[in-house]
Amino acid sequence: GFFIPTDSGIEQTAPVPMMQTESVDYGIDKITIGFIPSEKADALTPKAETLARFVESEFDGKVEVEVVVPSNYETIIEGLRFGHIHAAFMDTGPGWIAHDRANAEVVMAEVKKGKVGYYATVWQRADSNYSSIDEAVGNKVAFTSITGSSGFIRPMGTLVDRGLVTVEGDDIVALKQALDNSFEYHAFGGGYKAALELLLNGSVEMAFGSDIAPGKYLTPDQQAQLKKVDTLGLVPSHVFVVSNDLSSETKQHLVDSMVKLNHQDNNQILKDVYGADALLPTTAEMHIGDFGQYLDLLPGIEQATFDKKNYDAPK
Repeated sequence: GFFIPTDSGIEQTAPVPMMQTESVDYGIDKITIGFIPSEKADALTPKAETLARFVESEFDGKVEVEVVVPSNYETIIEGLRFGHIHAAFMDTGPGWIAHDRANAEVVMAEVKKGKVGYYATVWQRADSNYSSIDEAVGNKVAFTSITGSSGFIRPMGTLVDRGLVTVEGDDIVALKQALDNSFEYHAFGGGYKAALELLLNGSVEMAFGSDIAPGKYLTPDQQAQLKKVDTLGLVPSHVFVVSNDLSSETKQHLVDSMVKLNHQDNNQILKDVYGADALLPTTAEMHIGDFGQYLDLLPGIEQATFDKKNYDAPK
């Protein structure tokens, strides 16, 4: 201890424990949370705001929580890197890039219907007889978009990984050249539904996407005209990342607050945003690790992700 002279006027306050006179200091007065880029920002923003108000209340009003729904991923990834954005909901690929490049930590994964992912699937028409994605090479195919997790990254990454497609170069131009060289015809539908419609109308022989896409986007009659070629494996669900600029106490408190969205009383707030039933604590390696390696095999995807305006992940 140290001696306090009695005439200093502070002997009354000195022995009082810190916690009674001072509340927790989070080292920050505003936390900005980014949301997945969307053309439907107007519809999402009020729901995101409701979530922000909940988190704010968990910080006892000592920290203001701000919401950003940008038009592209670069805003979020750069924001995390330079400290303008402190946390964000992200699709799998961008989450991996934020972990790799922006010193952000993947702390939670979305759970939907008890699952933390969906299966990348290759579809064909019911009257076709393909049995493997390997037969896509030299054929006519439909992807969802160049940044689509199950609609491009997993299938294209699989073909590169198996040595069936070679990318000569390290940018998006090289990747596009590999597409031209490897397929008789390839199209980017822009989403699951569009890619499957290109298959149904005979424009292509195979379409890539998620296992749940036909059931979600097609009529029963259309679904009956399709069958699976191949299942490629699990694509991890959306993630929630936090910036390493936050103190460990603040980061932990933010995660604890988000976990409370799993509680029955608060669950609707979470469901309204992206339809997730719960958020499960995790890490980048645990949740995205295997998928990340496919992403790393495709040069230029990072830049494409930066430029991407919206996502075709299952909403």
